Amino acid sequence: MPLKRYTPNDILECGCDEAGRGCMAGPVFAAAVILPPDYFHPLLNDSKQVAEHNRERLREDIESKALAYAVAQIAPEEIDAINILQATFKAMHLAIDLLTTPPQHLLIDGPAFRPYPWIPHSCHIGGDATYTAIAAASILAKTHRDQYMKSLHFQYPQYDWQNNKGYGTASHTLAIKKWGITPHHRKTFGICKDYFHLAM
Repeated sequence: MPLKRYTPNDILECGCDEAGRGCMAGPVFAAAVILPPDYFHPLLNDSKQVAEHNRERLREDIESKALAYAVAQIAPEEIDAINILQATFKAMHLAIDLLTTPPQHLLIDGPAFRPYPWIPHSCHIGGDATYTAIAAASILAKTHRDQYMKSLHFQYPQYDWQNNKGYGTASHTLAIKKWGITPHHRKTFGICKDYFHLAM
């Protein structure tokens, strides 16, 4: 089914989505995107359903044509302090704060959101595969986060972040067991809790 808008064309709707919520390492990223009402790209979909090289093409197109967009992140130490759900909400709020054009309605991917002052919102499970603006936000959050994790890979190549992006793959888990965790790991996540004593 093709992606669509949620509000009428005269409403500035803003899609919001996150990337990296389930990772063991790295920040959680969130993007907020306001698109023109007639925006269309044949490859646009939930970022998890789009090949990496196509995500990069989409990022360029979205950023060049969006009426406004912003990307924000919350660091691992803050995720550990306030929990990943609150960190995700905070990252979305920060991204909305950075928009150069204020939206009139927020479309949130997922079942819950902490209300943003003065702007109504609606939550949509599977919204990144339903609404154009949320799909665009998912692409920006994912590509910006992947770029960040690839840059960290050169400092800590043994964790293979250029490929696993901080998720708990077999190779990443084995590296934690051998080398311990880094300042970029989330100390409250998964096996990171058990290997804190080996922290680099």
